[in-house]
Amino acid sequence: MIYLVRHGQTDWNAEMRLQGQQDIPLNDFGRQQAAQNGAKLVKLIKDPSKFDFVASPLGRTRETMEIILSQFGLDKNAYRADKGVIEITFGDWEGHTFEELRVENNAAVEERLANKWRFVQPNGESYEMLCARVAVWLEGVDKDTVVVCHGGIIRSLLVLLANMPTKLAAELTIPQDQIYQWDGSRGRWL
Repeated sequence: MIYLVRHGQTDWNAEMRLQGQQDIPLNDFGRQQAAQNGAKLVKLIKDPSKFDFVASPLGRTRETMEIILSQFGLDKNAYRADKGVIEITFGDWEGHTFEELRVENNAAVEERLANKWRFVQPNGESYEMLCARVAVWLEGVDKDTVVVCHGGIIRSLLVLLANMPTKLAAELTIPQDQIYQWDGSRGRWL
C-alpha cells in the first residue's frame, strides 16, 4: 500500500507561481489541509509502525508530514526525508506565473503547452526526466509507505504505478486536500 499526499497549500500555490524546488512554506490553509489529510490517514492506517513515512526534503512537505504524524500521536521526526521525491525543478521559471512568462517568452510557454511532458524549462527538467528520477526511488520502496511529496512527483507516480498516459498525467490537477491510495494493482483518490 502506498499513500501519496501532496503538501498543503503555500502562498505561491495560491498565486499560481511555479515553485519547483524553491523552499516556500505552507500557509495557514495548507496547514489545515495537512491536518485533514492526517485525520484521513489515521482512519485508514491501523498500525502506523508497519509503514515507512517519507517526505521530500523541502520545508512544505516536511511540515505537512509533521502535521500528519501529530495526528497519529507519533514523534514529529518519525519520518525520513528523501531527495528522490523532491519536486521537479522549473529552473529559471521558478517564482513566475505563466501570465508573467507569456509576457517574457510566449513562444516557450506555447512550446511547453504543445508537449508538457517532454518540455525542459530553461535550466530545469522535464516531467519525463522527473519520472526517470522517481522510478529509481520507487524501485527502493519495499514496504507500505506514506509519502508526502509534490504535484510533479504524484504525476510521475501515476504514470509509473497506474500506467496513466503521460499526456493525461501532465495535465492532471493534483489536489492538496485528497490522498491517492495505491493498493498494488489499482488506485483511487480519497
